[in-house]
Amino acid sequence: MPEDLQALYPKLIHLMLDTVFVVDGDNQILFVSNACESLLGYRADELIGTFITHYMHPDDLALTRASIARVMNGQQHIDFRNRYLRKDGSTVHILWSARWYEEEEVRIGVARDVTALVQAEEELRFRAHHDPLTKLTNRSLFYDRLTSGLSTARRHQSLLALLFLDVNDFKAINDTYGHDIGDGVLCTVARRLEGCLRETDTVARMGGDEFTVLLTDIQSMDAVARKVDQILTAMAEPLGAEFGEIRMPSCSIGVACYPSDGEDADTLLKHADSAMYTVKKHR
Repeated sequence: MPEDLQALYPKLIHLMLDTVFVVDGDNQILFVSNACESLLGYRADELIGTFITHYMHPDDLALTRASIARVMNGQQHIDFRNRYLRKDGSTVHILWSARWYEEEEVRIGVARDVTALVQAEEELRFRAHHDPLTKLTNRSLFYDRLTSGLSTARRHQSLLALLFLDVNDFKAINDTYGHDIGDGVLCTVARRLEGCLRETDTVARMGGDEFTVLLTDIQSMDAVARKVDQILTAMAEPLGAEFGEIRMPSCSIGVACYPSDGEDADTLLKHADSAMYTVKKHR
């Protein structure tokens, strides 16, 4: 190959949108292409002579060290993802292709910023399992968690409670004040429900003005009754000033408990739904 063409190689590397790293066996950076500034926020001269492990996200450090060990043992790694910390403290998601060259005693890695891709994947996963209006768990994910919760309750012989909540006379709010106000009321209900629950509990919007709550590892039926009272008290609070003179609608809550009211998800949902309509009928 002509010598003048070989002289272009460093220029070609610095022209790449992906970042090229060359590190030694001790993880010290020997060379990095100019794209590193876009990737990590550091200039090449700031990185050379430092250790690449210094920039790895601490939560990914163990996983990344395991990947490095595989590469050092001669296995090419072409689809490894991890996170690094940028100079400004933000996190960047990186897709790597790396190989160890025994003769030169260096590891060469090509790094691609896939942060936008990861964020898009996370957004798609969130949309698949959450209600688009209230951002609560949707019916599908709630059913999965209810099924999983029942399995745990059977295994540990513990109690589980399912609450079915309906916003009373919600149609009148939509008809009188419009769907934007109605949506605002539903979001208010969602936030108040979240405020009443533990991290281990799950609240979902089942559709329309119906919500469900899953309470796991319940100590007693009195604890369920207290939780229902807490939710009703929260729902009775006035709406914010942005709603003007509109009053917060009341709610009807039906309760089903495992194992007394059913031992499978469908039975418990039907029981709680029926109990809710009984409460609504006698309000």
